[in-house]
Amino acid sequence: QAHLAESGGGLAQPGGSLRLSCQASGNIFGIGIMAWYRQAPGKEREFVANIKSGNIVNYTDSVKGRFIISREYDKHAVNLQMNSLKPEDTAVYYCFADLLVGGSWSSYWGQGTQVTVAS
Repeated sequence: QAHLAESGGGLAQPGGSLRLSCQASGNIFGIGIMAWYRQAPGKEREFVANIKSGNIVNYTDSVKGRFIISREYDKHAVNLQMNSLKPEDTAVYYCFADLLVGGSWSSYWGQGTQVTVAS
């Protein structure tokens, strides 16, 4: 079994910053792609950013130049530094990871952390 735990959400003013963290735990023998998604009220969950082996990163256009995704390999963790926040960034942010657990690869989601951008 494995588990993803997010932290770091909260309230920020427009133009402010927040840092999200997600740590994988459990009987993990390998980690593939790690990513962040978000879901705003009344909308579908959408891709935000991902990071692959070799630190190859991808971002959705709306966060390019403002958000930075990074990994801490020794901690099985992925972070999302969010700068120049906008009200439209308000959403529940979910961590995602492909994990090698018990000899097979599976996809895991965190429980989500609320990010609210408001003055």
